[in-house]
Amino acid sequence: MYKLIAFDAYGTLFDVYSMGQLAEELFPGNGQSFALMWRDRQIEYTRLVTMSDPNPNGSQYYLPFWELTIRSLRYVCKRMGLALTAEYEKRLMDQYAKLIGFEDSLSVLKAIKDKGISTAILSNGSKEMLATVVESNGLQPYLDKVVTVEDVRLFKTAPQAYELLLKAFPVKKEEILFVSSNAWDALAAKWFGFDVFWVNRLGHPFEEIGSRPDYEGNALGKVLEVI
Repeated sequence: MYKLIAFDAYGTLFDVYSMGQLAEELFPGNGQSFALMWRDRQIEYTRLVTMSDPNPNGSQYYLPFWELTIRSLRYVCKRMGLALTAEYEKRLMDQYAKLIGFEDSLSVLKAIKDKGISTAILSNGSKEMLATVVESNGLQPYLDKVVTVEDVRLFKTAPQAYELLLKAFPVKKEEILFVSSNAWDALAAKWFGFDVFWVNRLGHPFEEIGSRPDYEGNALGKVLEVI
């Protein structure tokens, strides 16, 4: 049914909240709240950049995702009153560069490739940071392409970001299954016209606007039941 299974990267294949463990070591008692606020601010910055100048040729305010991640880190430390030394910043960003993949990420990608279906990542991440995290988790053999919004300088949920998959692969919208653990990402991909699988690991409610995803599961492996 599907010729391409495209995955979001951060939060879907790679565990962004695993940063909480290191944050707890550096900022005792604040690890979990720090990780949550860092992620929220990171995504908020991508929205500010895109919504403030949704130019088809790219936002004039565009900064690479890596840079937004650093700046959101600095903001959150100021907001929470945490002392971010140069050493702490380097340790946190070094670990972010090599985030640990969810335990089923590799096996799911491999199973899809074994079925002869193309695979891709579509991410807000910059090319360099995606190359690093993909390599550190050994996923390269099971991904046909890593597609990044860096090419359009507009972050998801801009439709131009999702359109990149149609430019990268000779497929139609209805031949793509988009997989994300981020409800906002799943919703926007559905609006764009993709079939969508929402990986709802924490049992959260879906957004109160738009259409529900075509499929939902509490683990990445549930995608295999669909294809």
